[in-house]
Amino acid sequence: MRLCSIASGSSGNAIYVGNDDTHILVDAGISTKRIVGGLNELWLSPYDLSGILITHEHIDHIGGLGVFLRKYNVPVYATAGTIKGIKNCGKLGEFDYSLLHEIRIDEEFKMNDISVRPFKISHDAYEPCGYVMNDDKAKVAVATDLGVYTQYTIDALSNLDALLLEANHDIRMLEVGAYPYYLKQRILSERGHLSNEASGRLLSKLLHDNFKEVLLGHISKENNYEKLAYETVKSEVTVSDCPYSGGDFPIGIANRDGLSKVVQV
Repeated sequence: MRLCSIASGSSGNAIYVGNDDTHILVDAGISTKRIVGGLNELWLSPYDLSGILITHEHIDHIGGLGVFLRKYNVPVYATAGTIKGIKNCGKLGEFDYSLLHEIRIDEEFKMNDISVRPFKISHDAYEPCGYVMNDDKAKVAVATDLGVYTQYTIDALSNLDALLLEANHDIRMLEVGAYPYYLKQRILSERGHLSNEASGRLLSKLLHDNFKEVLLGHISKENNYEKLAYETVKSEVTVSDCPYSGGDFPIGIANRDGLSKVVQV
């Protein structure tokens, strides 16, 4: 399987996951032009997509969905709450609602030869979720917009080969930064976003001998920077009580405005 971020961050998210026969887009929060350009760089077109998985209805995850669906009839899968949020958004324009297919948290479904299991996440949206995807060779997941993680999260993300994981903010940068107080409180809440430190702690609980690589995503432009996210997550893994150090496996970055490296597992 391949895992690659086309864009990741508060300005828009779109993640590619697929294998030789099945191609999935997770979120469509950027323009159709950018989605198509990213797919083209992966030697794919929108017509190759088996479906689009939506994590939740915030505009940085669905902003490009309306235009994309008016041009390409790709089925969309989301929870009932997220579908409600999409329909209520008001910024997507008209499109064929029959393309929206309801899925349920913790109920696995198939997209060709890839099994998809939505898992619940703690975020301030109607019914947000992350996704675990596996075929007969590998298992990968996309886990962003988590205000907090629990044992449920750890169990849902067990035995992965690769992961795109949120490392949104540095707590100190956020606390002293220019964001208004209410927004700082939202981000720091249990329905906000994972800090670098929390990301590293979660990752340390997911590592195993066959884990291949992690991409750090949804990195804040204002309250973080890539090297800090990388070093903090790496350090948290090293000082944790897991048997691995932060240098035992590759840690990549899901870029804000362009393709990440392609993780192949």
